[in-house]
Amino acid sequence: MSLPTFSTQSCLFSTAALGASLFPESDRYRLFAKLVFPRLAAVRSKLEACYADGEGRPAIEPVLLLGTSFLQFLEGLPDRQAVEMLRYHAGWNFALNRQLGDEMFHPTTLVNFRQRLLENDLSALGFQMILDSLVEAGLMERKSRQRLDSTQMLGRVSRMSRLDCVRESLRLALQEVLPKLGENSRPAWWEMVWERYVEHQVDYQAGSETLVRKLVEAGQDSRQFLEWLESPERQVLAEGERVRLLGRVFGEQFEIKAAAQKPVVPGPREPLPGSVAEGSVVASQTEQAASPTPESPATGTVPAPAVEASLAEAVEPKAKEQLETGRVINPHDPEATYAVKGRGEHKKEHVGYKIQVAETVCGAELKPGEPTRNFVVGIVTHPALQSDEAGAEQMAAEQAAMGLEKPPVLIVDGAYVSAERLAAFAAEGRSLIGPAAAAARNIGERFTTEQFKVRVEQREAMCPAGQQSSQCSRLENKENGKATYRFEWPSKECAGCPLREQCLGKDQKHRTIVVGEHHTFLQARRTEQQTAEFKEKMKERNAIEGTQSELVRGHGMRRARYRGLDKVRWQNYMIGAACNVKRWLRREAWKLGQAFLGGSARASLS
Repeated sequence: MSLPTFSTQSCLFSTAALGASLFPESDRYRLFAKLVFPRLAAVRSKLEACYADGEGRPAIEPVLLLGTSFLQFLEGLPDRQAVEMLRYHAGWNFALNRQLGDEMFHPTTLVNFRQRLLENDLSALGFQMILDSLVEAGLMERKSRQRLDSTQMLGRVSRMSRLDCVRESLRLALQEVLPKLGENSRPAWWEMVWERYVEHQVDYQAGSETLVRKLVEAGQDSRQFLEWLESPERQVLAEGERVRLLGRVFGEQFEIKAAAQKPVVPGPREPLPGSVAEGSVVASQTEQAASPTPESPATGTVPAPAVEASLAEAVEPKAKEQLETGRVINPHDPEATYAVKGRGEHKKEHVGYKIQVAETVCGAELKPGEPTRNFVVGIVTHPALQSDEAGAEQMAAEQAAMGLEKPPVLIVDGAYVSAERLAAFAAEGRSLIGPAAAAARNIGERFTTEQFKVRVEQREAMCPAGQQSSQCSRLENKENGKATYRFEWPSKECAGCPLREQCLGKDQKHRTIVVGEHHTFLQARRTEQQTAEFKEKMKERNAIEGTQSELVRGHGMRRARYRGLDKVRWQNYMIGAACNVKRWLRREAWKLGQAFLGGSARASLS
């Protein structure tokens, strides 16, 4: 599509021309038109890359679509309601400099516009535009103190059992292949497999043995389908997105083992190879297979699997402990991963993503009624299974790409603090303020490494009883290159120590501890975090909880609107931009109010 002619000039009878009389100076739509719309028009040159030059019919103006997206996230509206607001709401038309009687567009145009941004790697365009505008307005600096925290985001899919995931992946692959496959090209087992996975659903009241048998059956059918696609004449079919996803799911859920004898196609009431009835599937697999498959309407028994008798290998579900953390949970959004946070009654499980939110920290005291001076300077979306430390590294990379400098002070919680990160911040002359996690406690009430005074640089350590270590060994992990230090105390010293019962286990003769090469920084932080001064510094972190609540409750950041990491990332960028725009407009309205009050006071004095 080619772009239409663009103009920021309003006609005599436009909403923009009449807006001065309709909206006061402090109205948010008037402030949006004054502050944000000129910035939207300024990035039009970047939006031009999303459209073909001089080809096809004229496209809808991208500045209008980007502005509509801003207002949409400011007010938390879906696409269809956003278009309706643009049709009937005077404030929306005034904010976007629309003319009376302008032609409207279909809500799916917003869908296509988002896709264009993603295809051209412009998902962060709106967020970065607002950051640059705030810097130009003097409301924030490119190098500022920040606080950082993470929160979870629920994907737009449900959490499936292993059986449901495999069956649904196979169903989607079959539906993808069918339009490209002629009737004469279908294998003999096609109709049976199609009926089993496309036309029927599982019986959720089936017993655990049936569920496990269904899982084995789905694995055998998936393998047969994938092996059939390996033929050179079917290479095009095997390259389909859903077929490749089925191959991934099969590899994550099953393993192929050599069978003791060639499998035989079972009869209507015979157990399948590897089923619970044969005692080859463990109980943990029964718990994972939470959904059955349809029974035969004629006999009420489980249909026989489409397994060739010539196969000399058996397909078996992997044990629970063999499953990968990042496996596909739902084939409708493979990038939405499963994550667990907390234990016991505080345990939280979800399928979706994790979001890192960074915000500036302004230490100046606010006047009564003054809006916040802090703005969101980073919002990173990544898989839910990734750690907060990995998310913090991604945050630093994305902020650098947006022209922001590393914060001199970063205030975080304990999930971001480690000996390595403390050492890295110290080497750069920056401060990482956050509590260090307590050392792991071993059997019983034994002393942890916190009670030992360790000086890694001098290869010395002192135990709680005041005894110096007798030996220090440096150990290096060949896989990651990380070094650790092992300190030991002699048996003769430990044998007569009055603190032996608090330090050693029942069968231990002497004490050893292992610490990292940056343990000095960790030890210093554990000591520092006990002071009142450190606790006072940590109070500045509390406000990030309120910011996350604003993003979740006010802008819907808890739930994904779309499926796929790229689309969810765009959603969160727009949420962060909308939050900054709202804070910016509120602050400008407050300034106008202060100026009006100051002018009234001067007038009364004169």
